[in-house]
Amino acid sequence: MFGTLIGGLGLFLLGMWLMTDGMKTAAGPALERILANATRTRWRGLASGILVTSVVQSSSAVTVAAIGFVNAGLLTLGQALWVLFGANVGTTMTGWLVAAAGMGFKIEAATLPLVGVGMLLHLTGQGSRRGALGMTLAGFGILFLGIDILKSGFTGIASQFVLPASGGVAGVVLHVLAGLVLTVLMQSSSAALAVALTAAQSALLPLEAAAAVVIGANLGTTVTAIIAAAGATVNARRAAAAHVLFNLLTGVLALLILPWLLDGIIALRDLLAMQAAPGTTLALFHTTFNLLGVLLMWPLAGRLTRFLEGRFRPAGEDLARAQYLDRNLVAVPDLAVIALARELERMGVLALELLRGAMAGLAMAEADRRAQLVDTLKLTIGKFVTDLSRSSMNAATSLKLSRLLRVLRYYASVGQLAHALAAASAPLRSGGTGTQPVQRWLAQVDLVCTGALAHGASAAALQASLDQAEASYQALKAHLLQAGASGALEIAAMEALLECCSLARRAMQQAVKAAMVLANLDAPAQQVPDSGAPAPDTDDRP
Repeated sequence: MFGTLIGGLGLFLLGMWLMTDGMKTAAGPALERILANATRTRWRGLASGILVTSVVQSSSAVTVAAIGFVNAGLLTLGQALWVLFGANVGTTMTGWLVAAAGMGFKIEAATLPLVGVGMLLHLTGQGSRRGALGMTLAGFGILFLGIDILKSGFTGIASQFVLPASGGVAGVVLHVLAGLVLTVLMQSSSAALAVALTAAQSALLPLEAAAAVVIGANLGTTVTAIIAAAGATVNARRAAAAHVLFNLLTGVLALLILPWLLDGIIALRDLLAMQAAPGTTLALFHTTFNLLGVLLMWPLAGRLTRFLEGRFRPAGEDLARAQYLDRNLVAVPDLAVIALARELERMGVLALELLRGAMAGLAMAEADRRAQLVDTLKLTIGKFVTDLSRSSMNAATSLKLSRLLRVLRYYASVGQLAHALAAASAPLRSGGTGTQPVQRWLAQVDLVCTGALAHGASAAALQASLDQAEASYQALKAHLLQAGASGALEIAAMEALLECCSLARRAMQQAVKAAMVLANLDAPAQQVPDSGAPAPDTDDRP
């Protein structure tokens, strides 16, 4: 019987994982659109959180998604709160699935066909949305199979053991702790709920004790959120704190009125003519007390937002620390790519600030410091990309990730070239013969780089500005070579100025290439124009 319970629980968790992973892969862009466009009001945010969590069957995925949008600046913290509250209500759908599957529904009629059809779709459509939907269907079938085996296991135990009724406050607290520990150990409140509901249906747990386990499972998700937010961004910690406060207040309220709440749930169940089964009663209880939590938070949300925005403030801004990347985002690749693009834009700003400083004669010590910032941020981004590349993602997201890797290389090259320019820029600061035309051309480079950082710049406009700067460069190079040949400029000075111009030109090219890729990040592969910047000049010396 113990093996049956462990196997049933394992199948439930496997099915939940397959279903969640498949749905995130298949509906990633839809998840993004729903959360971005349906959070303008409290009602919309709440509804979107409920809807997406009910479909994806993972409040953790929706919580991470909401945090990702806050980090990316697409949602305010106030908007994200209602998505988080809605996710807590949406996760109660698991209880209704268990109630439907274990209380009279013929599981075998749907389980094996779902697994068979799902795997057929997955095998014939690997890497596509169809394959991801197939994984979702197979996971759904395995989840139901796990529930059935859990039910059988608890039925066997119930026939041999009789648990004493645990009354009083101590018994309720013990069952709350049991639900919390189960959720933490299995990293899934859904699995803990399945255990509680099937145990209650098998008469192994009295109704009040099972309700306490459900409350404990709800509280257990806060431990997961706290662990996930450790070392994360400021906004991630604020969102996790909101999740903890919501579940804590909701759980305390439910415990304080537990006997009366259960009486009300039973009356409501009878009024709605639902089946008089413990599983149905507990599913209704789980949904009701989460809805009560939403009602409790409705007048407090504004104050909670202001309270959280005043907390977790960093002691000082660390430019080398990623501001948009959060390891929790790896679970939702579509959102991770958005955050990665934002962080790369920030890296580009740091690299081009270094380039501007080098062209203006920046002191070498300051150039070293800024170059170190760019290098450190590059390593942080690289580690995030490595983690992200291990996640399941659809073809469109994978294409975006490959493009963003090119942007990372381009901006890293800008930083390296700018640092080399700072080391070679002594002739620019001398004010000697030939420096004035070089300074005028470097001012043109500065304008091109400013355009490369501008949001909304088209690839055509970027290419046109680059072509103009290239024509000016060729004219300047000819001028310097002529000055060196005629003796108007010393050969050593000529070579030094040509080296400075070459470094600035190559850095400019890399910056424009990065901007052109970012401008076309969402375009299909065949519609992305080639970043046709000229090849680096290898003939800068006479």
